[in-house]
Amino acid sequence: MFTGTAVFDVLLPGDSRSLKEKRSYVRPVVAALRRFEVSVAEVGGLDLHGRAQIAVAVVAAEAGHVGEVLDNCERLVAGRPELELLSVRRRLYGEDD
Repeated sequence: MFTGTAVFDVLLPGDSRSLKEKRSYVRPVVAALRRFEVSVAEVGGLDLHGRAQIAVAVVAAEAGHVGEVLDNCERLVAGRPELELLSVRRRLYGEDD
């Protein structure tokens, strides 16, 4: 069994000056990521209007599949024209961890 996590640090558009506007950008990304059958949540920068950290976690029988799913998630976030992907932190955990 392998688990993998990825945390995406994203910059939101300048017009997200309230938490309500921030949610209007983050919520569709979270919904789109769920299509990959991952656990996903906004985990950081909760009080910041222009930034967000979105994390995903996946569990699979093979490390390659975990990497493939995380790659797909990263492509989705990076491909969103309304967001700027600033950084990605990924971790893979195996049976020995």
